[in-house]
Amino acid sequence: MRRVLLLLAMLLPLSLAAEDGHAGWLRYARLSAQDAQAYASLPQIISVEGSSQVDRCAAQELAHGLSSMLGHPFAVAPTAGRNTAHAPAFDLRLASRNDAMPPESYRFKREGNDYVILGADTRGVLYGVFHLLELVATLQPLPKSTTASAPAAPIRWVNQWDNLDGSIERGYAGRSIFFDGGKVRDDLSRVSDYGRLLASIGINGLTVNNVNADLRTLEPEELAGFTRIADELRPWGIRLSLSIDLSSPEVVGHLKTFDPLDPAVAAWWSKTVDEIYTRIPDFAGFVVKADSEGRPGPSHYDRTPAEAANVLARPLQKHGGIVLYRGFVYNHHLDWHDLKADRARAGYDNFHALDGKFEPNVVLQIKHGPIDFQVREPVSPLFAAMRHTSQTVELEITQEYTGQQRHMVFLVPMWKWALDTDLRAENRSTPLKEIVEGRSFHQPLGGFVAVANVGMDTNWLHHPMAMANLYGYGRLAWNPDEPAEKIIDTWTRLTFGNKPEVVRTIDALQLESWRDYENYTGPLGIGTLTDIIGVHYGPGVGSAENNGWGQWFRADRQGVGMDRTVATGTGYIGQYPPQLAAIYESLKTCPDDLLLFMHHVPYTYRLHNGDTVIQHIYNSHYEGAAAVATYAPRWLALKPDIDPERFEKVLELFHYQAGHAIVWRDAVNTWFHTISGIPDELHRVDNFPDRMEAESMQADGYRTVAVTPIETASGGHAVECEQGSGCSLSAKAGRSGEYRIAVQYFDLREGNAHFTLLVNGAPIAAWTADDTLPPASNDLKLDGHTSTRYTTMPVLLHPGDTITLRGMPDGKDPAAIDYLSFLPAGKQATDTASATTMR
Repeated sequence: MRRVLLLLAMLLPLSLAAEDGHAGWLRYARLSAQDAQAYASLPQIISVEGSSQVDRCAAQELAHGLSSMLGHPFAVAPTAGRNTAHAPAFDLRLASRNDAMPPESYRFKREGNDYVILGADTRGVLYGVFHLLELVATLQPLPKSTTASAPAAPIRWVNQWDNLDGSIERGYAGRSIFFDGGKVRDDLSRVSDYGRLLASIGINGLTVNNVNADLRTLEPEELAGFTRIADELRPWGIRLSLSIDLSSPEVVGHLKTFDPLDPAVAAWWSKTVDEIYTRIPDFAGFVVKADSEGRPGPSHYDRTPAEAANVLARPLQKHGGIVLYRGFVYNHHLDWHDLKADRARAGYDNFHALDGKFEPNVVLQIKHGPIDFQVREPVSPLFAAMRHTSQTVELEITQEYTGQQRHMVFLVPMWKWALDTDLRAENRSTPLKEIVEGRSFHQPLGGFVAVANVGMDTNWLHHPMAMANLYGYGRLAWNPDEPAEKIIDTWTRLTFGNKPEVVRTIDALQLESWRDYENYTGPLGIGTLTDIIGVHYGPGVGSAENNGWGQWFRADRQGVGMDRTVATGTGYIGQYPPQLAAIYESLKTCPDDLLLFMHHVPYTYRLHNGDTVIQHIYNSHYEGAAAVATYAPRWLALKPDIDPERFEKVLELFHYQAGHAIVWRDAVNTWFHTISGIPDELHRVDNFPDRMEAESMQADGYRTVAVTPIETASGGHAVECEQGSGCSLSAKAGRSGEYRIAVQYFDLREGNAHFTLLVNGAPIAAWTADDTLPPASNDLKLDGHTSTRYTTMPVLLHPGDTITLRGMPDGKDPAAIDYLSFLPAGKQATDTASATTMR
């Protein structure tokens, strides 16, 4: 018997071993004997020519990866120690001058029985190693003839918005891996692991601190800590950079000014830069946020961004460092009543006249859209205006406006949609990707920057599926022409294995997710419709209006959308080159998916597909929520092929997303139904025959309260428990059959309320409200951030059965209830749209 059990254990798929997500896509999972046979002839010796830290990492990574996947050892041997009559080997070496390879590129070739990975430099060797390992892990054949790969642009950076106290602005996966308690962490092992992940996708720069930089950043004691971080990143070919505050000469240097044209300020920056390079010889440079959202900047002295950037760039030049100056400069105290005011204009208005006035090592870092990482925005017109300035596009991996890593949203299709946009500068083809590569306007620098904000969560980004965004960003920064379908297919195989059904299912879920999220949040270019003056998470439709932040969509009784036309609006459209401006200016040619960003139209205006705007809003929200309802059932089918830990984590999050998509659907549709006064043609909006409102039930200890914003609760109200000993709601069932009962409630972070659901006095479900919603903030309100649901297993009901829900408050969590929904158990039940959490 013992022998049989041992044999069964050996036959179990290694992919089902417990996994916590820490390895990301670098799992190097053991291949089956049949799959490994395709690589049986590979050399078992790895010869490395160089002796740098990067060379050693490359060789050790290749040995580790191949040994792990193929099940037998691979040994590393220096080239100098090999005999001329050597056995076949993987030969890792630098290209000769005659090879004329682009920086950081690599080339595969065969020399007899040797496999050669030729790098233009040490990074090129490392990137070649990771690519070879990716080929094996995804069961691809190794090249039989010479193949080469080179990055599209020299700048491929990640920004972290980490603070010295260990918090992370817009971080949704725990605390900082770099800082804690006001200083750099003692244990930086996760920093090295992070560097390895980034290197595997071709990232070569990392800014480790918040663009809202701590004023202590350039203090000597802080620089000592940053030096330690740089030491952890260097073996992976990643250069450290820092976000800095322009007032540092005054605050840190104790000068009387930080005026960029003051000679004393220039001298201070020169001295400081030299000191940094003494500590960190491969320091990459500075990232600057200034004159934006309260940050000090050159406008304090009536100076320009170019003058501020140049005083930093000049001392960096001799060391090979650069300045990334963010184009995110705007007035957040705009007058909402001014119909010509427009935040979207700010980037172009503030920078286009400065084109050509920056030092050659200054790069303008521009968000891909003119507002702020919304679910869909047009490409910023500033990119086409800066033809004599190097530029990078800034993307956001951390899902600030796209579900904060509680919702699965694969962002690569959105980024590709932006990168492929042809701005038609100079009446010729100038796609955004070619502008930031430096190709369109022949600029020496440029590339890609993304805000990642990984945290101390073991799996880096909280949602296992969110790691596809970090991986996908690296792949696009290396080659923005790579199809989204290929990117996600490779990530899925690396992360969850090569079984066809697993790959098909996960690829499809990810590729559908951006459109689904856009549908149940903010379609037609209207913006994400989240709470923009709060935590940017749940629905907060009206929060965008009547304030100075400028994320307006100007909905009223007659219509909706920002008029940004030249003819009658803010003139924003006129910032684009003429050919693209003409497309956006005309209602006949403006794409529907940007309509409400560019135009104010009546609710009855018909889209190109024939739907009215208001009906499209209703329909898209129901479609999006219904689509998300399929995620969990489709994922459940993969249970035999996914390790239990990651399977349960994803399943829990898919269930949550399905329920929260209903919150979004109902909140947005109710808001627009109320403001427009136009009913849904299909009679779904504000019509829920399967619901039992909590405030309509017989209450013992519960009191009815208004919810703000009103649309984030069904009927605008909920109930809270006023008794520390607990409260209850009861009602008679009015239906017969088998149902799953969905309880919509509010889960507040400071407390773990407990709930019990009973039918005729018999408990059928009990649960604790112990989630942390929203992920990045402590919200003590009943609203769209904290609304969630629990759904029972099927239960048989008869007319007259007594349904009782008991709530026990805890701490500041009042065990609040919104409604109960009765979902037929025999089908994909939806409370008219969507399946929900079942535990």
